[in-house]
Amino acid sequence: MRAAAAVVVRSVVASLVLGLAGVAGTAGVAGAAGAAPADRPAGPVGPVGPAEADAEADVAYHGRVSLTRGRLAVWLVPENNGPAVVPGATLRLRLSADLAAEQRLTEGCARAGMREVLCETGSMPLHGQGRHIGLVLALADRPSEVVVRVDTWWNGGATDRNLVNNEHAVLALDTGDAYAF
Repeated sequence: MRAAAAVVVRSVVASLVLGLAGVAGTAGVAGAAGAAPADRPAGPVGPVGPAEADAEADVAYHGRVSLTRGRLAVWLVPENNGPAVVPGATLRLRLSADLAAEQRLTEGCARAGMREVLCETGSMPLHGQGRHIGLVLALADRPSEVVVRVDTWWNGGATDRNLVNNEHAVLALDTGDAYAF
């Protein structure tokens, strides 16, 4: 059952990223063909049944980022504070600097633009955690600072009335220090 949910979330992430890239664009790179990436899907994306559409959950992200010589390290843990189980969600990382052309992304993550990465969270039980996500992103340049914005791009159709704990903006200076959120 858990494996099936992971496959569904992966297929949703892949579909969303490929849909953003456009037919003539580079797969996984929104805007390559001049198409502007959508801020968020207009409605529930992927297979959402009646139970998921009526569910309410409180997704939260906690983690840290660090910037060292053009490499941005991101580590985070998605959590579900309830009141319902979240079968899977997709978080979005938006950067204030362009990503390098070549990236080695963690399984379950996909590039969604010049400055965006989407990652699946895995299933999040009530008052439990999703999969821990660790990325080392190569940047196109060596900026002295990068703003990292973290938010939920898709949450399986659940309603989240508390966005304070899943929308973050973190300034990381090129010092190698970890900045927590």
